[in-house]
Amino acid sequence: MGSGSEGNYEFFRDVFPGDRPPRIVVSGGGGNYDAWLTDTTLRDGQQGWRTLTVTEALQLYKVLVELAEGGTILSTELFPYTHRDREIVREVLKVGAEYPKPIGWIRSRREDVRLAKEAGLNEVVMLASISDYHIAYKFRLSRADVFAKYLEAIRYAYEQGLTVRVTLEDATRADLEGAVLPFLRKVQALAESFGEELRVKIADTLGLGLPFPEVPPPRGIPQLVRAVVNELNLKPRQLEFHGHNDLGLVVANHLAAWMHGAGLSNCTLFGIGERSGNCPLEIMMVHYVGLTGRNANLKAVKKAASIVRDMGFEIPEFYPLVGSNAFRTKAGIHVDGLMKNPEVYLPFDPIKVLGIPYTVAITPYSGRSAIALWMNRYVSPHTGVRYGKNDALVNKVYDEVVKLFEATGRRHPLTDEELWSIINKYIPNLPKEVQPAGEVEEIG
Repeated sequence: MGSGSEGNYEFFRDVFPGDRPPRIVVSGGGGNYDAWLTDTTLRDGQQGWRTLTVTEALQLYKVLVELAEGGTILSTELFPYTHRDREIVREVLKVGAEYPKPIGWIRSRREDVRLAKEAGLNEVVMLASISDYHIAYKFRLSRADVFAKYLEAIRYAYEQGLTVRVTLEDATRADLEGAVLPFLRKVQALAESFGEELRVKIADTLGLGLPFPEVPPPRGIPQLVRAVVNELNLKPRQLEFHGHNDLGLVVANHLAAWMHGAGLSNCTLFGIGERSGNCPLEIMMVHYVGLTGRNANLKAVKKAASIVRDMGFEIPEFYPLVGSNAFRTKAGIHVDGLMKNPEVYLPFDPIKVLGIPYTVAITPYSGRSAIALWMNRYVSPHTGVRYGKNDALVNKVYDEVVKLFEATGRRHPLTDEELWSIINKYIPNLPKEVQPAGEVEEIG
């Protein structure tokens, strides 16, 4: 048996350590990927959600700094256009954090380059729409004329001493051999003439990418990434991937890009962004740990969620990691498994990884196990008693729950306060209000 065997059982502990996110193990022994994260919450996230105040933007940047601890998130993109944009840039730069580095996001125009430089930014992402949908319908020019305009602006940025990353908008609808590669060869020659290396971002602007190696460009992300890497001899940090979630595959596409040579994964907090959103930064942080074996400050994710909620952003109930249902179960059979060993129905220990406890929702279908688990979480700290699903008190509480649902036709789970009120009838010396749960103990 493998290193994860215990007795006659195989738990694959090298893949599912429990106290860390699951590892991504590649056939053939591949690993130690050169993978990092970059952020665009204050650019694409803001653009797709709502205008942020300077105070709000600074608050988000500061939590990004916490998340980026140790260099997990290398950079964050900022607009330099409006007075408010430039004030945000000034305040963010004052923080003086190494990570994530504030960089500009601009169009390929000389005036945009000047704005970024005047704002105090020394690195920029420059937009280059690359598909014929944009070239023919938006610009109404030839490829050669559009590329010439891009190159003139990129040259000017290099002349101003800026570090440049060219972002290929709508790359998953672009002609790889006829447009993408010829244009990038010209940008690479230009960069090298200034003693710089080519830096590229592939943008799956409409979420059309597919993560399967068998699918060719323009939609196949693995082949698209490998073609750019091989043709231009790029190192992982030179190539970034930015996806959207229109067809629900954004995380899979970002993982495919990482594993095929695009070392930078450009995301937003909680996937905030245009239309169906961007790739969620916090989800990719979990996979970053699983893929690279490095550490990440995942416990700051809970704080980030609290901040965006306070700003009015609604995180769906069933959203991974920080949705209210993410580590909550309603099914009685699942609760029974959790009581015997939490690993039965948890992908990892959420309190150790995220600082978030797992919990249960109480309905008649949750069963007595759910009542017992809930009482061990909230009541045991006051009574010193550990409760089992067959205890008399648990049976009494469960019977009351069933009667309540039957009498009222209720469909939604009880709140913690409602269940606490029922238990108070049987343990009258408890505090009048439910107290916050402490750290999760393993329930055996």
